[in-house]
Amino acid sequence: MVKRVIFLALASLLIGFGPAWAQNESLSAEDLLHDNYGYYGLEPEIVTNYISEGHRLGYVRVTVELMLKDADTMALVEHHAPLIRAAVIEILGQQAESTIKSLAGREQIRKKCRDTINLLLEQETGQPLVANLLFTQYLYD
Repeated sequence: MVKRVIFLALASLLIGFGPAWAQNESLSAEDLLHDNYGYYGLEPEIVTNYISEGHRLGYVRVTVELMLKDADTMALVEHHAPLIRAAVIEILGQQAESTIKSLAGREQIRKKCRDTINLLLEQETGQPLVANLLFTQYLYD
């Protein structure tokens, strides 16, 4: 019984406060419960080169999932998937090795991809469709 109470207390703390990165996002736990979010995965994974600091060519391989503000817009996002893919490849290709390999840099890249995709989708469809962008796989060499 005591273990259960402690577990519930810890779980409520984690849910209530969440990690620091989650508090900085525009989505709240209440938003997630009441909205019609959907997910769209860019297939296949993206593999591209980045600006390396030596004679060796560096590459990054990412799997991108888009969290859509409304699942009903899935067809629009799918229609514009080549534009979205090209934007992510361009952003990754412009990054320095130090940015690609750091956690802070990865977060900066993720936010830039999300914002750029929303800007492009707003130009094409009249509305920003992406609530968040997730790297479900992020490998570099």
